[in-house]
Amino acid sequence: MNSKAIRFNLFFWLIYFIYEWLGRASIGDEYYRYLITALVLVPLTFFASILTMHVLVKSYFLKGKKSEFWIYFAISICVFALLRRSFIYFYVYPNYLPHALLEIPYIYWPKLLIEAVNIYLIVALYTLFHFVRELYNQRRISYELQKDKIETELKLLKSQVHPHFIFNTLNNIYSLAERGNPKTKDFIYRLSEFLSYSLYEGSEDTIPLKQELDYIMHYIELEKIRYDEGLDISINVFQDIKGFAISPMLLLPLVENAFKHGPKLVNKNNWIRLDFTIWDKWLTFKIENSTQSDEFKKSSDNGGLGLDNLKKRLDILYPSTHSLKLLRQEDSFLVILKLKSF
Repeated sequence: MNSKAIRFNLFFWLIYFIYEWLGRASIGDEYYRYLITALVLVPLTFFASILTMHVLVKSYFLKGKKSEFWIYFAISICVFALLRRSFIYFYVYPNYLPHALLEIPYIYWPKLLIEAVNIYLIVALYTLFHFVRELYNQRRISYELQKDKIETELKLLKSQVHPHFIFNTLNNIYSLAERGNPKTKDFIYRLSEFLSYSLYEGSEDTIPLKQELDYIMHYIELEKIRYDEGLDISINVFQDIKGFAISPMLLLPLVENAFKHGPKLVNKNNWIRLDFTIWDKWLTFKIENSTQSDEFKKSSDNGGLGLDNLKKRLDILYPSTHSLKLLRQEDSFLVILKLKSF
């Protein structure tokens, strides 16, 4: 029995003891009589409750042994009713109600029924409180498990940095280094900042939007290595984004998706456009990329696994404060994400 259960039992039985003693004694000013009564009847009711809840219910009723439960429960009612009746008949009657000995026999079914009801009303109340406590504990445990599950799922969904991107980027940087390209140091710096963000800042609950934008810029510059001058990228920030908070690595899947299903190395007319607009604590992020007709036909309805993961994260983090629209045309693909600041 843990400390909370011990405190609950102490509180419950103390209240019942006070009721049996002071509550009843205050009516007739018979404190000694009801002290003795409480000292006998409270432990008797306590054992009846413990037997019923922690033995009969847990060992039989909750395990599906209903027949055995009802048999033992009926026997326990008879036993405890007789014990309470014995105390009343052999102590209370001779000392306080001697005339009752002449009028009422020991085995008197109405009195036995009353004694059983007096005990098992408290047993029922104790059992009810116990079940309420257990229900609360189960809900708390369920909530904690659900919270852990959501946090685990979010961590998995945040893992958007694919190993092939790192591998390709390192190969591209290696090629630049062999040719003595002066931009090699800059690309190494961008890759280190990109990985640092993924490993550290990405584990935070929220970050400034400016930090997320810097992260996206590093990613774009690393992707542009493959295109030389064959890719036109424009990034437009129409309002001051200072002070706007966002879940980390939330926008990157949209940028990844734009590169994955958009620009092709064999084409020269490749373009990607990113727009950031903030109004009344709402961010509107638009990203549009060029596509080819064959790529348009091959792309799935939901935009790929990255967008699937993004939708799950949005449902968890922004359940009623976001909207996501995918608009396809023959030569372009547009995504509009709206979400409210934390």
